[in-house]
Amino acid sequence: MTQLFTVRHASTLLLAGALALGGPLARAEDEACGTVKLADPGWTDIAVTNGIAAFLLEGLGYQVKIDTLSVPITYGGLRDGQVDAFLGNWMPAQQGFYDQFIASKQVTQLAKNLQGTEFTLAVPTYVWNAGVKTFADLDPHAEQFNRKVYGIGSGAPANQSIQKMISGDEFGLGDWKLVESSEQAMLAEVGRAVKRQRWVVFLGWTPHPMNVKYDMKYLTGGEKYFGSTGSVFTVTRNGYAEQCPNSGKLLANLSFDLKMENAIMAEVLEKNVKNPDAVKAWIKANPQSLDTWLQGVKTRDGGDALAAVKAKL
Repeated sequence: MTQLFTVRHASTLLLAGALALGGPLARAEDEACGTVKLADPGWTDIAVTNGIAAFLLEGLGYQVKIDTLSVPITYGGLRDGQVDAFLGNWMPAQQGFYDQFIASKQVTQLAKNLQGTEFTLAVPTYVWNAGVKTFADLDPHAEQFNRKVYGIGSGAPANQSIQKMISGDEFGLGDWKLVESSEQAMLAEVGRAVKRQRWVVFLGWTPHPMNVKYDMKYLTGGEKYFGSTGSVFTVTRNGYAEQCPNSGKLLANLSFDLKMENAIMAEVLEKNVKNPDAVKAWIKANPQSLDTWLQGVKTRDGGDALAAVKAKL
């Protein structure tokens, strides 16, 4: 018995020593955190924030894998541990997913990364000036809109809200149709309508260059479904920040603002700059952001995070 205790005690000491010294066992544990898996529903704003996260993580010595996934698949992936983080938990638009996954503690809401957002139905200003200023104003002009609301990709929470309004005949929209498509296809339809001064109602949000490209207005009256103004949160799989405290700390530190995101998106969409190049250029022009983002963060091997990222610029 004494001999068995001695062997176990020695093994415990060896394990503790390996972890303390950063030996093979510690490195094996860290290996699981070496690749950070992010999700992108195909939204321009999330491409920007994922781009910033990827630039920083890669500068710190991590690999980054970004998969294009619908929002429902993203939350399922977070629940099942197949996705590490999602920077696009728009609230209150994603209240249903919050209730299903976050409130039930299947997914962790890590930090707020943006506030002051708008996310609701919008119309060109010439339609607004003609009297369509609220959700209740839509159906009296149903023929001019061809009874269509243009949304984004199938499965998006906002589309679900629109379909719920239609199915419940809210605002008299029971005989209307939701047109689902990609963000790019929706905005192409808006562009064609604006060029011909046709009436169109579509899903709009800020931050996004659409607010600069198009003279547009947001409708009121849909707060039950979209809220008034909102926030965006970073969410992770359960236990991620505990398992990977360094990259978890970086993700918790990440915060953005409307002006910054609009500026980067405009470079990508209007000037055809590649997203990584636009992100890098913005950070290079605004290096003070690194002080906040990298506070309390190290490189993957324990080095100076700020120096490493600046070297990547």
